[in-house]
Amino acid sequence: MPKIIIVYASMSGNTEEIAEEIAEGIREAGIEPVVKSVMDVSGVDLVNYDGILLGAYTWGDGDLPDEFEDFYDELEDLDLSGRKSGAFGSADSSYTHFGAAVDTIEERLAEIGTEKVFDGLKIEFNPTSEQKKLCRELGAKFAAAVAVSA
Repeated sequence: MPKIIIVYASMSGNTEEIAEEIAEGIREAGIEPVVKSVMDVSGVDLVNYDGILLGAYTWGDGDLPDEFEDFYDELEDLDLSGRKSGAFGSADSSYTHFGAAVDTIEERLAEIGTEKVFDGLKIEFNPTSEQKKLCRELGAKFAAAVAVSA
């Protein structure tokens, strides 16, 4: 059985809600993902998974949240070649750099050798009903991609 982890940082609960909707789509595809707050995981833990989904809200003018930074730095020395990945997060379009944390995460995942399954998912604040459906669809798509490669 392929192993998938979803790691997220969420201040208001929006990114956590996105993570849970994606996880539901993965479950519907027959895989039980591990879902963890970034505060409860270490970068090196990711080597134990075939699929890696990382989510964070964008803070300030396009920054990663403070609680995500140490984890992000830990990823730099990893080689996760052959693993599938994706990035997601909540954002606020009133800022210049909408959802830039998602872009930053995608760049790091590419640097450490993962293969992106879907373009970074950026959702304004909390997901609407339609966006929740999209999250579940992305989860199912991700599960299928991981199952093929595992």
